[in-house]
Amino acid sequence: MEKLIITIAPTGSVPKKKHNKYIPITPSEIAECALRCEDAGASVLHIHVRDENENPSDDPALFQEVVDKLKGRSNLIIQISTGGRANATLESRKARLAVPCEMASLTTGSVNFPNSVYANPPDLVSALAAEMKERGIKPEMEIFDVSMINAAIDLRDRGLADDPLHFDFVMGLKGAQPATIEHLVYLRSLIPHESTWTVAGIGAAQLVMGTHAILMGGHVRVGLEDNLYLRKGVLASNEMLVERIARISRELGRDIATPDEARTILHLSP
Repeated sequence: MEKLIITIAPTGSVPKKKHNKYIPITPSEIAECALRCEDAGASVLHIHVRDENENPSDDPALFQEVVDKLKGRSNLIIQISTGGRANATLESRKARLAVPCEMASLTTGSVNFPNSVYANPPDLVSALAAEMKERGIKPEMEIFDVSMINAAIDLRDRGLADDPLHFDFVMGLKGAQPATIEHLVYLRSLIPHESTWTVAGIGAAQLVMGTHAILMGGHVRVGLEDNLYLRKGVLASNEMLVERIARISRELGRDIATPDEARTILHLSP
């Protein structure tokens, strides 16, 4: 079985310091956290940024600042979020892709979040995919529901994404697909055979679904974007979450991929 790729999603768009003191908010905090997570075993950094009030931001300059602070200090694969929670327009979501990165998230459909609709209409998804392809950025197809797999394959069939595709199954979010082994087995059965895939479990599902992914040959995303706790009542740091999934993987006989090994597994351009 190939080595495990650990993606760290340290910040996200929702949790704030009042929810967990370990949430990195400023570009400096995000970069320093990323370096510690790299030392713990992470090979991919999924980046969201915040404004001075800790609210989600779509300012490309803040994404660039995170990348600049890592330059020459890190070998992490940079993955920019193109999510639209910051009232972002298509143009502002595309503007982030000018920040040097090897990957970017691409949600291929709309989904009901607990208190809002995360809108990703087909024309926006196609435009983001086209921008990624033009810039040589590999999309991570972010899958909240089964139908989004077909949408991702359709992008490939229309020449807007290249094989092998890479998927991220987001599981356990209220309003989207449940976090169960049955759902994970079904999701994996629907993607092209040569594809790679990652699981992002929400809340307590992060540990359970991550362990399933390790055993099934997939990869794992952890981080405070998706889960604030190490266990019930015990707040986690990003480093703790990376260390735990790396330890479990090694105990199950699966080594951890370095960033360069992850590049090979993900078929990223050199």
